[in-house]
Amino acid sequence: MRYDLVIRNGMVATPNGIEAIDIGVQDGRIAALDTLAQADAGEIFDAKGLTVLPGVIDTQVHFREPGLEHKEDLATGTAAAAMGGVTAVFEMPNTKPSTATLAELQDKVTRATGRAHCDFAFYVGATAENVEQLPELELQPGCAGVKLFMGASTGDLLVADDATLERVLRHGKRRMAVHCEDEYRMRERKHLTEVSDATPHLHPEWRDAESALIATQRLLRLARRVGRRVHVLHVTTAQEMAWLAGQKDIATVETTPQHLTLAAPDCYDRLGTYAQMNPPIRSAEHRAALWEAVRNGVVDVIGSDHAPHTKEEKAKPYPQSPSGMPGVQTLLPLLLDHMNQGRLSLQRLIDLTSAGAQRVFGLLGKGRIALGYDADFTLVDLKAKRVIEESWLKSKCGWSPFTGMSVTGWPMATIIRGRTAMRDGELGPAIGQPLRFGESLGPGGDHA
Repeated sequence: MRYDLVIRNGMVATPNGIEAIDIGVQDGRIAALDTLAQADAGEIFDAKGLTVLPGVIDTQVHFREPGLEHKEDLATGTAAAAMGGVTAVFEMPNTKPSTATLAELQDKVTRATGRAHCDFAFYVGATAENVEQLPELELQPGCAGVKLFMGASTGDLLVADDATLERVLRHGKRRMAVHCEDEYRMRERKHLTEVSDATPHLHPEWRDAESALIATQRLLRLARRVGRRVHVLHVTTAQEMAWLAGQKDIATVETTPQHLTLAAPDCYDRLGTYAQMNPPIRSAEHRAALWEAVRNGVVDVIGSDHAPHTKEEKAKPYPQSPSGMPGVQTLLPLLLDHMNQGRLSLQRLIDLTSAGAQRVFGLLGKGRIALGYDADFTLVDLKAKRVIEESWLKSKCGWSPFTGMSVTGWPMATIIRGRTAMRDGELGPAIGQPLRFGESLGPGGDHA
């Protein structure tokens, strides 16, 4: 058999563990996992010294406004993803224009095809106005599901009250992703930031741990009432993790590399408003609880919550400064470094960045290196030592909270459906396609 691509001499992360085998790719899918030293192939990739992981999937990114010179867009955001070893992304709906209607969703899918450097899906934002349309919207091609904001963040999507939240939960069947901060408590506490000497150190005081816990408990109470599965995004507190450990039959959990790496007050001392995001970076005690939740299995996936703003925007005085920081390109280097420091195993890293996303969201053909699956691979040098530098970043914002950080472990190549999206720091063509989900397949096996 002639293969389109053969990857030889790498250590391959299969469901059996790390194996010294070769990979044969045909028509964008994995066709062989064997010794293929004599195989005929259109392309040979020598992966000697590298570990071949299932393609990394980032299930939370925000690529902001399209078509504006200084703003992130699908092309630059997915370029950053591919450069960081990410093969697929789920984009959030709080962009301009937002993604809350069928026309907006279809427009995003159309614009991304041929411009995106990795595969993609888009969340639809839940509002009081589009509740009746949500069951249809969540089944559209390229839709990652429904996203709901219980607390105001960047953008104009907000569902603060229980009545509307319950209506949204009743309209649809797919797992729904939720930003859990209690809007009412945050409004009551907003005065904490309205002082002449306000600094970003106040951010976790205003949007405090109690606001997160209240919202998460409200969500789970209503989700159980209506029987709807939910995915709690960017969990930041010890209290939430302890609560969610008893809710795993209905709730899955995400945390972010930023919350696993940074801690207050140090991050605000060093970075000022560049450390400002929602929910906030919290104290080292909360960070330790997040790591414990990673170790004990409460955390299902890690998403970057990539939310870029320009340096000019971030330089505004707090609290006028926008919340959010870039992260899609640094997600994997940070986690590889944490792995090398003994905080998680390679097996757990794979589960959090690929297999977990497949399991939680029902992705088709993604998340593992197995026969018949899409030929999505993230090739890494587990021992490469690098410094994260601004010159390496592809996001339009041009900065990272981790600039200057030395890490061990680095993405060397990104392969998507058998085609090279990045190799040795050089980007390939924009080859991204819409992701497919099992729950949105039509009767004949195609998307509804």
